[in-house]
Amino acid sequence: MESLAMTTTTAPMVRAGAVVLKAPNVLRISESPSRSNLSFRLGLRVRAEESAESGPVKETGGNISRRSLFAGVFAAATGLPFVQNLKASSATSFRQYNDRFDGYSFNYPEGWIQVRGAGADVFFRDPINLDENVVVEFSSPSSSRFKSVEDLGTPDEAAQRILKQYLTEFMSTRLGVRRESNIVSSKSRIGPDGRLYYDIEVNVKSYANTNQLAVMPQDRVAKLEWSRRYLSVIGVENNRLYELRLQTPERVLMDEESDLRQMMTSFKLVKLDA
Repeated sequence: MESLAMTTTTAPMVRAGAVVLKAPNVLRISESPSRSNLSFRLGLRVRAEESAESGPVKETGGNISRRSLFAGVFAAATGLPFVQNLKASSATSFRQYNDRFDGYSFNYPEGWIQVRGAGADVFFRDPINLDENVVVEFSSPSSSRFKSVEDLGTPDEAAQRILKQYLTEFMSTRLGVRRESNIVSSKSRIGPDGRLYYDIEVNVKSYANTNQLAVMPQDRVAKLEWSRRYLSVIGVENNRLYELRLQTPERVLMDEESDLRQMMTSFKLVKLDA
């Protein structure tokens, strides 16, 4: 299968006099999604074939151009709004993953890398901030034949099914750990390809006791370990139920939201030849 490369620009740190510039926060993951996620979550059997190969991911280094460095020094001396200009020129660049064999495509940030053997049909993650990832999974047409995403019910009904799955999927065997989840939003929309999609967002939190072996309850204080947002796009084509799922920490969601929304809306399904 083929991957279409796009150009990229990055915003590394620049220190010029009193001016300090940093690249915007990006995201991480710590738990790789299993291939059974979609199967367990929506009562489906995920196909076992390996995903189509994508082209190599081109990573960009952290070197800033001599022109940008000079501009930073000049800005520090003159007070010109260099920070705003640099920020405007550092928009995220995307590449396209196009799986013509399985019938879907989406865009992802150019700096992300593909992880092989992660269980999902395709899995990309940020190589620096590991709490961010995107996966695509789909059902097998031999075990279920979907005609529309509405076969799952309303967006709210589909979100309830995902919510219950997350509580099971992220269940921890560690003593004194509990997970909580809630639906943030659920809605339907018509994509650029004319197909109906469900956009579902769920928050999952993990709490751990500071002293899980303490006898007295007041000595077992639960503290937040992490809080993550899961953004799913669900659609139907080729008698299959497809899901693109993004994971991101809540603490950086506001900084990364524009890129994440762009990834969600870029997800498209393609009708396969019979």
